Amino acid sequence: MKCISEYYCPVEATIDLIGGKYKAVLLWHLSNGTKRFSEFKKLMPKITEKMLASQLRALENDGLINRKVYPVVPPKVEYNLSEFGKTVIPVLQAMCDFGNTYIDKKRKSLQQ
Repeated sequence: MKCISEYYCPVEATIDLIGGKYKAVLLWHLSNGTKRFSEFKKLMPKITEKMLASQLRALENDGLINRKVYPVVPPKVEYNLSEFGKTVIPVLQAMCDFGNTYIDKKRKSLQQ
């Protein structure tokens, strides 16, 4: 993550936090409630375990998600949105709405 003085635009800061191939998708899934690592793997079958762990770690480091480890064997770890992370839900909802509009437009153009 960049130093605060390196941002020239607030959109740049937002993209730095939630940009990339998986971060916004992970946050979107967490907007529906707490998830475990294995649940993410089922929801996102194309993501590798290494990438999933990396993206979750980055979101945790940026304060967008919380990670709770239970002292059991085998290990049980749960992820949920932090209070700060919950503030991104309207942004993700807008992205979802835009994506649905785009998908509908593409489908209509293919049917013609």
